[in-house]
Amino acid sequence: MERLFRPRSIAVIGGGSWCANVIRECHRIGFSGAIWPVHPTRNEVGGVPAFASLSALPASPDAAFVGVNRSATIEVISALSAMGAGGAVCFASGFREAVLEQADGGDLQEALVRAAGDMPILGPNCYGYVNALDGVALWPDVHGMTLCDRGVAIVGQSSNVAINLTMQVRGLPIAYAVTVGNQAQTGMAQIGAALLSDPRVTALGLHIEGISDLRAYEALAQVAADLGKPVVVLKVGASEQARTATVSHTASLAGSDAGARALLQRLGFAQVDSPVTLLETLKIMHVTGGLSSRRIASMSCSGGEASLMADLGQSLGVEYPALQTEQIDALRAALGPNVALANPLDYHTYIWGDQAALTACFTAMMQGDLALGCVVLDFPRADRFEAPEWHLVLNAVVEARERTGKPMALLASMPEGMPESIAQEAMRRGVIPLCGMAEGIQAIAADCLRSPNLAPLLLPNTVSGGTTLDEAEAKAALSGFGLPIPRSIAAKGADEAGRAAEEIGFPVVLKGLGIAHKTEAGAVAVGLRNTDEVRGASAEMRTDRFLIEEMVEGALAELLIGVMNDPSHGFVLTLGAGGVLTEIMADAESLLLPVTAEDVRGALQQLRCAPMLMGYRGRSSANIEAVVEAVLSVQSFVTAHADRLQEVEINPLLCCPTRAVAVDALIRMGDPE
Repeated sequence: MERLFRPRSIAVIGGGSWCANVIRECHRIGFSGAIWPVHPTRNEVGGVPAFASLSALPASPDAAFVGVNRSATIEVISALSAMGAGGAVCFASGFREAVLEQADGGDLQEALVRAAGDMPILGPNCYGYVNALDGVALWPDVHGMTLCDRGVAIVGQSSNVAINLTMQVRGLPIAYAVTVGNQAQTGMAQIGAALLSDPRVTALGLHIEGISDLRAYEALAQVAADLGKPVVVLKVGASEQARTATVSHTASLAGSDAGARALLQRLGFAQVDSPVTLLETLKIMHVTGGLSSRRIASMSCSGGEASLMADLGQSLGVEYPALQTEQIDALRAALGPNVALANPLDYHTYIWGDQAALTACFTAMMQGDLALGCVVLDFPRADRFEAPEWHLVLNAVVEARERTGKPMALLASMPEGMPESIAQEAMRRGVIPLCGMAEGIQAIAADCLRSPNLAPLLLPNTVSGGTTLDEAEAKAALSGFGLPIPRSIAAKGADEAGRAAEEIGFPVVLKGLGIAHKTEAGAVAVGLRNTDEVRGASAEMRTDRFLIEEMVEGALAELLIGVMNDPSHGFVLTLGAGGVLTEIMADAESLLLPVTAEDVRGALQQLRCAPMLMGYRGRSSANIEAVVEAVLSVQSFVTAHADRLQEVEINPLLCCPTRAVAVDALIRMGDPE
């Protein structure tokens, strides 16, 4: 895509205001190459002489902005491809995104892809891109970017969101802003990989509404890892599967975005939840290449600011390590005896206006294992005050960074406290300007380097509908892949259930088959100790089909193991607190298959109920390896049936000191195609 994104000649096809705007934006950003408007009847477009047809152009253009209606777009793209153009932006809408209003939208999009052939296209239904490194703007609207030597790339599906991001006044140098629209041919992940390959691009930000090509995102993660460049994602939207699956507890636990979060974590991408935090995170990535941990130091001349930093950090998992001896000694020398030393640090105002003392304080604080130092500072209003003492703080932060080699940030408690000129100056001097305490802490929490898991995902299927196996059938199927289950016998009628209980040996559990959420429906009776109790319990259930099982005793904890087929993200594995309180507890971790034993152990340790598994206050621990093996056996079943499986759930898995046993199971299989 080199010619498309770094063209020496641009064709602008169409005569409307949007095309004139493209020419205006190319001139405004300083494009030095040839601009060739194309219109069959007009002599000029946007003040530039026009050509009557593509065939009249002096050469094949490197890039083209196609601003004609959707039907004509296909004809133009076909002609551009045939003449060897480098690529094109397809501005028109009315393709696959509009199938509810225009039934032929899908067919037109397929025709567009055929017309493009090997020529890369952006869109349709997109604005295009701005390249601030080389001064190119195939962009039919305003934007806030200016020329830069190096910076971050931002790729998104929404053109309007992209415009808003470019209007930031936070000191972030944006090298590329690209919109992809429908991604009919060239997807966001492919574009992101191409932009990361530009040595002038330091980090990549993605605004994703939906993921359709998992292998492309795996390839992007590989490129990012190979280049050592971080990626941050603002992900919105929810999969249809997660909204409609209601058979099991797993669906409600997984939620609308569990698959997306698990995918991004697996790929090693940071994830944020707002455009502002996306920008703040990109600033950290641009300066540092990614933080090594969430261990930071906070410094301010206010106890109130120190308390705010502590509270916000704690809520987001940011760590403020206790001061070590070397820090304490150096801080005491810089601050004197009247300052209480801690992290976050309130250094008071004894050294205010003394750049050397401020530098000594910040340098002392940054000794030890810290990923970032944050100096809290809000500048006064420039229209009412001059702030020479505040600039001394910035100078001291710069000097501390140079002396320690540690990343440093200047953090304003409110965005208004960080004027754009100060943010730009800080960035030029290698200091991260964070605009807003909450947004800054959120960015620090998000921007922690993580190693991607580049093992290929188990791809989801697209089947629907299907059959739900009853508990006995589900357990038998899972048992064949190594999942431990209780000794059990299926029976019909109360008398047969009583005889089955005698054969298993008391105490037993009686369950009614063919009933979803059996506990809530009163279709489970536990601890039955004789035949009469079994027959009596059978008579009270709304079924004549039963499963009689051995009573598994001695469980220390109950877990849920669930796997759902998420067409957008893969097979989502959910591990969580199980039993009747599963949804109330909402204690769960999600991973994507395949997983390793180490992955499972790590997820279990993240659960709030982990102490019950690991043992606490002298209690025995569960057999963790047995739990891990149970999860891996479920994975084996899913892998073997990945072409049709919709959902599998074990709830609960009883975790005992010597074993782990699945005492309830559900499987939903899709209809074969």
